[in-house]
Amino acid sequence: MNVTTQLVRVSWTKASRGAPGAARRNACPEAFPLPSADPPFVHTVHMREEHDFAPHETVTGGPPHRDLVHVHERDGLLHVELRPSPFGNPWRQGRPKNIRLAAGETLRWKINYRFSGYHGWSYRLDTLNLAYGPAFPHNIFLTPPTHTIDERAHLF
Repeated sequence: MNVTTQLVRVSWTKASRGAPGAARRNACPEAFPLPSADPPFVHTVHMREEHDFAPHETVTGGPPHRDLVHVHERDGLLHVELRPSPFGNPWRQGRPKNIRLAAGETLRWKINYRFSGYHGWSYRLDTLNLAYGPAFPHNIFLTPPTHTIDERAHLF
């Protein structure tokens, strides 16, 4: 399966909900250049408040884990279904399902969460960038995607 996946994850606490932390958080990119690797692979970029939102990158071979996104090929198309975190709020009803990509197409899917914990609320924005096909230029996710889904909700 020729799937190139990039997960950009931004995590923060109440301390970065207002200025100046929110300005640093909001300046985090939603996509990065890809590493040199052959699909399928997952390029994960974490940017955390406790590290001043500096990017930390990892690369793993193979398709994305089913806990993150379910992907399968059928009839020459890639069927994609983002799996939201079962621990994050708010709960979303009527979510998009079974997005289909043809070879050469890309998808950007954004979803955010609020989590409760021992130290108060924490927040996360996940941006899933996904490309279907044998090979893409390293800057494929820096260009506008073929498909965009935005499931961001108000995180009071």
